[in-house]
This record gives sequence, structure tokens and C-alpha cells, in this order.
Amino acid sequence: MELVLSHQEFEPLPKHKREHFVFNNEGILSSAYKEETRNNFFQSSPKSVFGAKQRIKSFQYQYTSAIDTILKISVFAIALIVVFN
Repeated sequence: MELVLSHQEFEPLPKHKREHFVFNNEGILSSAYKEETRNNFFQSSPKSVFGAKQRIKSFQYQYTSAIDTILKISVFAIALIVVFN
């Protein structure tokens, strides 16, 4: 049996960039209604229920949660341990 060791330099991981949210109305809505919904969406008051819900949703979709990342890494580590033992 032969053991081969190699050294490879890796590039650092790129920083996570925030993606801009694209508001897109589709369907059979009239253009005046589409414009009104677009204005309401972007100019919603943070004190309103809709504004609070939208802030929470946009934050959830822009960043992966730490718990999600930890779970993925732990499942990967367990799979490696099972394969190599």
C-alpha cells in the first residue's frame, strides 16, 4: 500500500453578496394595479403588519441561517466518518 501526500493551495471563499430583490408582477393584473402594488410594496411602513412581515421574509431569503449551515456540515462529516470507518 502506498501513501501519496500532496499540497494544494486553495483560493479563499468569496464573500456572500447580498442579492437585490426583484419585484415582478405576473398574471392578468392591469398596469395601474401593478404600479400601485409595487409602490405599496416598497413604501410600506415598517410599523404595519405587512411591512414587518416583508422585512422578516427579505432577511430570511438573503442570508442562509447558521443552523442550516451547521446541519449540512454535520451531515457531511457524519457521512465521511461512516464511509472511511
